Amino acid sequence: MAQHSNSEHHAKTLPADLSAPAFVDTWRTRALIIGCIFLALAIILGFLSGDHWSHFLRAWLHGYMICFGFCCGGMALLMVQYLSGGKWGLIIRRPLEAMTRTLPLVFLYFLPVGIFGMTFGRLYIWSKYADWATALKEHLITIDQAHAIHFKHAILNPVGFWCTSLVVFTIIGTYVFFLNKLSLKRDADPEPNFRYWQVKFENISGFGVLLYAIMLFISVIYWVMSLDPNWYSTVYGFQFLVGEAYGVLALSILTLIALSKADPIKSTFRVTEQHDMGKLCFAFVMLNIYLAFGAFLIIWSGNSPEEIPWYLDRIRGGWGVIATLDFVFHWLLPFTLLLSANLKRIKSRLAVVCCIMIFARYWDMFWLIEPNFKDAARNLHFSIGILEYATLPVAMISFWMAYYFTQLKKRPLIAVNDPHLPQILEPEHAHA
Repeated sequence: MAQHSNSEHHAKTLPADLSAPAFVDTWRTRALIIGCIFLALAIILGFLSGDHWSHFLRAWLHGYMICFGFCCGGMALLMVQYLSGGKWGLIIRRPLEAMTRTLPLVFLYFLPVGIFGMTFGRLYIWSKYADWATALKEHLITIDQAHAIHFKHAILNPVGFWCTSLVVFTIIGTYVFFLNKLSLKRDADPEPNFRYWQVKFENISGFGVLLYAIMLFISVIYWVMSLDPNWYSTVYGFQFLVGEAYGVLALSILTLIALSKADPIKSTFRVTEQHDMGKLCFAFVMLNIYLAFGAFLIIWSGNSPEEIPWYLDRIRGGWGVIATLDFVFHWLLPFTLLLSANLKRIKSRLAVVCCIMIFARYWDMFWLIEPNFKDAARNLHFSIGILEYATLPVAMISFWMAYYFTQLKKRPLIAVNDPHLPQILEPEHAHA
């Protein structure tokens, strides 16, 4: 560790200006430009594909789920931080809060999924062929799909879809409002009672984490799992929950590394906390692959005809390449790189790992969504429509990032009334 012996000494006091540096405006402008370019490309591809905008809607769902994961996963990780404590939470808190405040845009992204994807039956076969008996006679669905639509009708119906989705957004919006409001109130407290605020946030977050996990499990059943009404898995929600934290943590670290070029993050984002966040990334990498492989192993060994086809759709007909690369991006590369303690302490190298992790979430969502459809299951093939996955989600994420950067500028980047603030401002030692 000799290379760290000349670690920088951080200021004993916070900089006078705690707002986000001016170059965040440049980030926002670039994100908007990228979003406009890729949206134009996606619309052009929609006209050229000749599939009645089918792949456009699938790619829209892809982009929506990524942005939902960043926004609401940010809220979940924020509450986890309040419960776990630690110095790392002080640095990461404002980026997480900024992510949560993008909820209005995420809700707007949801509306086309609900209106065109479900109400008009463009995504969900159970909404398009609610009259399963007639659809079966006309050979529009298989007998397995007909049975699934019939027996799951109590859940898979338009009223359930809309009511559940709206309740989820209402509850999440309530938590986002109070978490952000109380954070500002704590900062404005002239004589902060650290214990009082700690207990208050713990009480909100304790039940909030449990409630969010339940809501996420129900939501992904409607939004993603029900694309194939035959499929079911008790671990599916857990995989999404861990996957959200996996992506959010990577995005948060990237944000902090980029902001550390100027104060106030430059004065507070020490190598110690950066290393801790790198170790947390490593933990989520391991948990993510544990859940994914555990689900696969149980279903594969059980060899149940109701469950096996879901995996066969994703490993045959060329999809095995996508599945293999998903494993490489999601686990092999980040696991191998994060084994190095030095890498976790070097900003540029840790940033590369975080970029790989975010790309892995993008890749994995494509693998989860596209094979649900008849034309793609066990048949990975190139088409103009498939290019929508490389354009429309990029546009949606870019617009989301622009909104995220806007929210990042609206508040000081450092929470001033936090008991860990004096520790963050201490000079860093070689072996910290």
